Amino acid sequence: MPQRILVVDDEEAVRSIVATLLEQSGYSTTLASGAEEALMRLQEGPEYDLVLADIMMSGTDGLALLHRIGVDHPGTPVVMVTAVQDIHMATNAFRGGAIDYLLKPFARTQLETVVHRAMERGRLLKQNVAYLNSLEDIVTSRTAQLQSTMEELERSYDTTLEAMGNALDLRDEQTEGHSKRVTAYTIAIARAMGVAGEELKLIARGAFLHDFGKIAIPDSILLKPGKLEPEEMAIMREHCRHGYEIVSKIPFLKDASEIVYSHQERFDGSGYPRGLSGHQIPLGARIFAIADTLDAMTSDRPYRKSTSFEVARNEIVRNSGTQFDPKIVDVFLQIPLESWSELREEIERLSPSAISDRLCRPAVAHPAH
Repeated sequence: MPQRILVVDDEEAVRSIVATLLEQSGYSTTLASGAEEALMRLQEGPEYDLVLADIMMSGTDGLALLHRIGVDHPGTPVVMVTAVQDIHMATNAFRGGAIDYLLKPFARTQLETVVHRAMERGRLLKQNVAYLNSLEDIVTSRTAQLQSTMEELERSYDTTLEAMGNALDLRDEQTEGHSKRVTAYTIAIARAMGVAGEELKLIARGAFLHDFGKIAIPDSILLKPGKLEPEEMAIMREHCRHGYEIVSKIPFLKDASEIVYSHQERFDGSGYPRGLSGHQIPLGARIFAIADTLDAMTSDRPYRKSTSFEVARNEIVRNSGTQFDPKIVDVFLQIPLESWSELREEIERLSPSAISDRLCRPAVAHPAH
């Protein structure tokens, strides 16, 4: 039996095109012209495998529909559709429970990729719930199978991370790719310190989402080509708090949100937003500070050209004990200089989830932190 998709859009032409593309891919579609009709369809009968809903609709909008689905039909995967200029709404959709989003206008391949990804995520979530509900009965015979399912679900979480990172790239093209690179650099330093397992994954996620709060910063400030005025800088500095408030509400990212909150702190206490110092700053944020400077200095910006990795390394050494944790700087210096340019070339070809898979593997023994 083909998988069932409910397509919700108040534009008839859009509904028809989306339905045609999905049916050509083997899905069964039901169309709804608005939120109220969609809720009626959901009540009628067998459950849908996916709801694909526009955000901007007359009457009840897509975000309100998302909330109703979460209350009345928990577990039903929802993908929101939005225009590029509505990227803030896409952020709100993630917070409301959407598992992915699709930007208009989109190509057929993009639609197919997002729908396939959402179907798989929905399947894994339902499978995981079923396992958890019957855990007492199956714990002995299904332990290995449960572990495999949880690992698949975690990979689907990283897909959500990638979508969130792409949302930020849409806003600030000048730093596109920065999140991927700084995540890889952070993981490399953390591994050299002997960090592994869940702690390494937590640090990787915090590094990747460190600037997510910039979604809440006005374009007039975020994209300003020149130097920011003091009042503008004060608003820009709020991105740490904005990012923390958004990311901490996502259960599997709550611990990583502390890195998002603290990534602009300095070892000597002169950073922001809370003026933390020394070991008050989470380990992941102290590692990230070095990785962030390394990438910032070795990447082109509209207002300056990039420097070499050697120059960047010397600057990090110069600020050891003030901006950076000196013990982590010592570990950083043990990593061969040429490995950074090699790593940069490699990560340019990888997705964020692939970076995590590639670099979060067990490593040989390193100096402990």
